[in-house]
Amino acid sequence: MDMENKKRQILFTPEEIRNRVKELGKQITSAYQGKNLLIVSVLKGGFIFTADLVREIDIPVKIEFMRTSSYEGQLESSGNVKILHDLTIDIEGYDVLVVDDIADTGLTMKYILEHLRRRNPASLKCCVLLDKPVRRKTDLQADYVGFTIPDQFIVGYGLNYGDYYRNIPYVFSFVD
Repeated sequence: MDMENKKRQILFTPEEIRNRVKELGKQITSAYQGKNLLIVSVLKGGFIFTADLVREIDIPVKIEFMRTSSYEGQLESSGNVKILHDLTIDIEGYDVLVVDDIADTGLTMKYILEHLRRRNPASLKCCVLLDKPVRRKTDLQADYVGFTIPDQFIVGYGLNYGDYYRNIPYVFSFVD
């Protein structure tokens, strides 16, 4: 890959991520006590964050997955959101929390929330590891946010570059 020789600027270390995920898990546990929590992980980017997050939630939780596409191999979202794999269960009556790696333009999350809202969940909220509000093209406001970041291309901890680097345990950007 052409990025292999570039330096990495670490934005969030594994320890910083771990600590923030624990905090989010406690907040979500408290907010959903006595509720019928269904976590919907958005693939592919959200799977690592979701896996770590659900292990920090100390109440019964059901987990499902959706796969969407809007980047179409590019560094920026095309704005054309497609659902590649939809939920296969009835979510009516569940308190649904959609979990993803990043809210950038907000178009994907807004599309997912509107799509799921039509299925009559008891409640519907979203959680993102990273929020990049400066790029927002909608009025999306995530209910739970790990970190707010500036407008830069980031990679690692589920976020990819050319389908690589998702496995890196920290979040970084490439620098010259």
